[in-house]
Amino acid sequence: MIVLEGDKLIEKIPNAIVTSGTFDGVHIGHQKILNGICEQAKKSEGKSVVLTFWPHPRFIINPNEKGLKLLSTFEEKSRLISESKIDYLIKLDFTKEFSKLTSEQFIKQILIDKIGTQKLVIGYDHHFGKNREGSFEYLKSNTNKFGFEVQEIPRLDVDHIGVSSTKIRNALIQGQVEVANEYLGRPYELTGIVVHGNHLGAQIGFPTANIEVEEEYKLIPSNGVYAVKVTVGDEIYDGMMNIGFRPTVGDNSQKIEVNIFDFSGDLYSKSISVSFVKWIRDEKKFDSIADLKNQLVNDQITTKALFEP
Repeated sequence: MIVLEGDKLIEKIPNAIVTSGTFDGVHIGHQKILNGICEQAKKSEGKSVVLTFWPHPRFIINPNEKGLKLLSTFEEKSRLISESKIDYLIKLDFTKEFSKLTSEQFIKQILIDKIGTQKLVIGYDHHFGKNREGSFEYLKSNTNKFGFEVQEIPRLDVDHIGVSSTKIRNALIQGQVEVANEYLGRPYELTGIVVHGNHLGAQIGFPTANIEVEEEYKLIPSNGVYAVKVTVGDEIYDGMMNIGFRPTVGDNSQKIEVNIFDFSGDLYSKSISVSFVKWIRDEKKFDSIADLKNQLVNDQITTKALFEP
């Protein structure tokens, strides 16, 4: 897959079959659209093109909005889109100026003049242009004017439950990682740098890697204990993760800690990825460190049982 910055696209793409959107999370609904344009591009001997926006439009349009978290960084989104065998990913810089483009300006300046769109494929609820004025109906009624074909993928064709990035975010906020994973078509993932902690885990026999997620906008699931898969370099390990404030030791800031099973080595300053498999329990305050250790033993037994063949 070729990744292009929108302002650096200097030649139109031959017979471009295009879809457009934020694609946060690249969930199973998105994947159906991506697979569809790849199939159409192959049949027409054209190129499949994904047009996406960064930063997320809501960060620019509603800068004072609090609480919006994303399922994927741009790097994660790019990797996931490439797995669908898309030919081109075009990244448009979403600015205040860009947000003021009317739907007709967006169509002419981007879809026609820059890309040379031959066919546009969009989801059932897709809108574009200033104040989201553009829609499938608008495009369909102006196909002769714009000179490209338009196809809408109905909601029921995307998924019978109407999967959306918002539903996935809500599931993760509630700790329902299995629901989120079903919608995503894969385990939800966090990537971060391992930083120093207070080494309490090691002292009680459960050493942990403390993960710092650099992107403030990345959604962190609900506080609690989770069964996870941990990717360290080219190796994947089973593990259990705690997200929270560690009330037993009186922490004041949220921590993300993972105990990696059957691993030894120095991970400080290294990047690791964690995939969420199952929620185990809520975070809770114990009466003593001994009680905490006993619970961790039980958590480990529960988690390892999940990973048994």
